[in-house]
Amino acid sequence: MRDAAPVAERITVLIDGENLDTTLGTSILQRAPRPADRPRWERVLEFARGLRGQEAVGLFFINATSGNTPWPFVAAIQNAGFRAVLLAGTGHEKVVDVGIQRTLEALADRDDDVIVGSHDRDFAPQVEQLLGGDREVAMLGFPEMMSGVYAELGVRTYDLEYDVHAFNQRLPRIRVIPIGEFDPEEFLA
Repeated sequence: MRDAAPVAERITVLIDGENLDTTLGTSILQRAPRPADRPRWERVLEFARGLRGQEAVGLFFINATSGNTPWPFVAAIQNAGFRAVLLAGTGHEKVVDVGIQRTLEALADRDDDVIVGSHDRDFAPQVEQLLGGDREVAMLGFPEMMSGVYAELGVRTYDLEYDVHAFNQRLPRIRVIPIGEFDPEEFLA
């Protein structure tokens, strides 16, 4: 009998807030999300803790280049248990992507399990470096909008709505439904 893989002490959750919010608004709601439409971020950390019974550390990356930092939102995500990572750059620099990439590179020297909340393929090289061994690595978002590179790498994907239950209402999504999960009542209501 094979011994169970050791569980890392903690799971680090990295959130690309701009990417998740843009996908929610542009691709799913087809309008700017209102506060009631947005995920309940505390549920994301609860979900992460529940995966393998670990301490969850949440880092929420925000582009603060414009100088218009959304302080009420920063306070809300901090109250949800995340640490806000406010980054600024010059020009058209993708500061959030760079910050997450550097954090993923730093995590390569740690034993943490990792969840990346984004649909962006820009993290694929760093995510690939984390694969192998006993570390759990996953993506979080809307799987139908996720870059296919993560599936090619064999990275697990958690659905923000259906796995995490991060929303207070059903989203108007079009997705592939496994027949075992198909409920015609959802379409007849």
